[in-house]
Formats: sequence, C-alpha cells, structure tokens
Amino acid sequence: MTPDSIEPITAEVSEPAGPSRRELNKAATRASIATAALDLLRSNGPGNFTVEDITASAGVSRRTFFNYFASLEAALASVADGFMDRALEQFRLRPAEESILESAQAALMALADPMSVAPMAELFSLTQENRSLARSELEAWEHCTGQIIDAARSRLGSDTSELYLHALAGSVISCGKAAMTVWFAERGPDLSPDSLEVLRQHLIDAMGLLGAGFAPSSEVTPEAASTSPAASPTSTDRF
Repeated sequence: MTPDSIEPITAEVSEPAGPSRRELNKAATRASIATAALDLLRSNGPGNFTVEDITASAGVSRRTFFNYFASLEAALASVADGFMDRALEQFRLRPAEESILESAQAALMALADPMSVAPMAELFSLTQENRSLARSELEAWEHCTGQIIDAARSRLGSDTSELYLHALAGSVISCGKAAMTVWFAERGPDLSPDSLEVLRQHLIDAMGLLGAGFAPSSEVTPEAASTSPAASPTSTDRF
C-alpha cells in the first residue's frame, strides 16, 4: 500500500446532544399540568378546584400528577419556573470573573420583553389577593432559592461556603420579594406590558441596591447602583 492510497483519518466532532424525546414529553406533560392549574385558578378562583379537576383538564391521571408535583400548590408555583430558567440561562452566559450580582443584573436586563415576568407576577398577584395561596408563593420562592444556590456554586466552585451560598441566595430572593411587593402596591394586579416593565425595572434596581450594600438613598440611587461597576467588592467570591 502506497502512502497515496492511505485515506486520511478525520476526527468526528459530535454535536452536543439535545433533549431526548422522552425528556421533551416529560417537560410538555409538566407544563400542561401547570397550565391547567393556573387556568382553573383564573376561572374558578382559589379553593374552588382540586387535583382531580387539574388532571381532568390536563388529560392525565392522578398518578401522573403526583409524579411531577407533590401538591396542588406546587403545580401552581411551577408557573414561575420559566422566568427563572431564562434568567439563569442568561446568568450562565456572563463572564466568570464578573461578580454574582453584576451577572444577576445583566441577566435581568437581557430579558428585555416585560412579558417574561408575567407568570411570576400573576402568581404573586393572586397570592396577595388570597392568602390561602401563600403556600404556592412560598414554594415558588423556595424553588428559585435552590436554583440560585446551584448557579452560584457552579460559578464559584464546589468548595464555596454553604453559608455564603445560602446567604447570597436568601439576599437575592429577599430583594426579589421587595421589588414585587412595591410593584404590587403601586400597580395592583395590573399585568399590562407597561406595568410589567415597571416590575422588571424594580427587580434590576433591587439587585443594584444589594450590590451597593444598601447605601442610603442620598448616596446612591437604584439606577446608579444598577449601573455602577464599583458597587461590588473585589474579593474572589464577592457578590
């Protein structure tokens, strides 16, 4: 065999595998159940529908429901997952050397469509009007807390202090709650694009205040805090 007859060896570069059909079907089922729960909440009002009503509307069995959600409240809480997933996707695209809170602000700013916060805003509005749904709101915040901890650990490394991670996530969630509370006091259950843009900006400004160490308003405005690169400490695992 001559050298000319030897076929060159080429390395095959495999494309990253996307979600399998089974994973896509599971995601679709989960979304269908959550949508049915929210639709029933809108049409029937709180306390006027059951898990059985949700399963009938979603076209799934009771067993399937509990394969995905531990309770009716958990199904309602999941409507906020989409917003958090998109925000974390943007967070992970940020430079690794950027502070956590700078990345969080940038992630929120990247979600330019105010309607991206609509599901979370609607759930918050409904729980404010009927405190019997407070558990749904609590479940949503707890799920977000866990996602923030996981994202921060991935950025900072597995040896990062658990106290730091939980304090960071708790602080971010508290700022999120504050932004939504102020928005609801100002706009009520208004879910128009203009109202949701106000909520989006409150979320961005709240992250700025946290990054600035909650300096008195006479020293820093929310807008300045949200754009000032000097607002964050300089340690390796800084906020």
